[in-house]
Amino acid sequence: MNNSQHRISVTTTFWSNSTLAIRLSAVLHGGCLLGVVVWPELWLWFGTAIFTNHVLILLAVLLPRSQILGQNLIQLPEAAIARREIALTFDDGPDPAITPRILDMLAQYNAKASFFCVASRAEAYPELVRDIIRQGHSVENHTRHHANYFALLGWCACKDEVQTAQHILSGITGIVPQFFRAPMGFRNPLLGPILAESRLCYTSWTRRGFDATSCNPARILSRLLYKLHAGDILLLHDGISWPLHKSPHITLQVLPLLLQTLNAAEFRVVSLPMALAGHASEVVPAPAAIPA
Repeated sequence: MNNSQHRISVTTTFWSNSTLAIRLSAVLHGGCLLGVVVWPELWLWFGTAIFTNHVLILLAVLLPRSQILGQNLIQLPEAAIARREIALTFDDGPDPAITPRILDMLAQYNAKASFFCVASRAEAYPELVRDIIRQGHSVENHTRHHANYFALLGWCACKDEVQTAQHILSGITGIVPQFFRAPMGFRNPLLGPILAESRLCYTSWTRRGFDATSCNPARILSRLLYKLHAGDILLLHDGISWPLHKSPHITLQVLPLLLQTLNAAEFRVVSLPMALAGHASEVVPAPAAIPA
């Protein structure tokens, strides 16, 4: 394939997998540029239209549970709700001081979880990542470097963050991640076609405890349990980016209380692949065996 054909293929893929909001934005930009050429005296109006469009896209980026920029898993399907399942997820690990203790707590309550791992950290602690899998949990894609400016990356850099992480994580575990979560939940507007190519399901949460920033275990637990229902996706953290004034051990204080409460309420605490069995399998490749 020559360069011209490759550019056409990439453009077609991007357009066909982009959301309606991004398509309308592209059409607006093209129309305004053409309008400036035809009616240059109206440049201020066209500029205002483009500026307004960028503000609206930014607002969509800053709303982690929004569906504006594409499909976004924020709650489990009806079958999982009927089974009284709760999906427990952890971001930003693995961390050798925290993740093993979380695994021990989960084992104590026969609970399963999904760990959205940063691939660069997974490379540093590959055996810990394999332990996550061996204990029946899932490892999912949380980008290569967890760049705080992920939502602002261009097409090539965004694609590299997602697809390189996918390659690293599947190489370590032998299992292809099925789900993707953006750093801090801020979704890059160009992400849709990249996820489609990687066969990843974009995932946010139903509720989160803000354990990466809060110093109050009771408040974190209250946020997670407030109006809790079967089918909810809960977010906690097991690594990196901890503020100087607090310790990640606060998550270790919250997790046993959370698991006790969920157990008493007869919820099943599961990983995302367990909850979406029969749904996610339609859009992701079958997992391979864990390497010895």
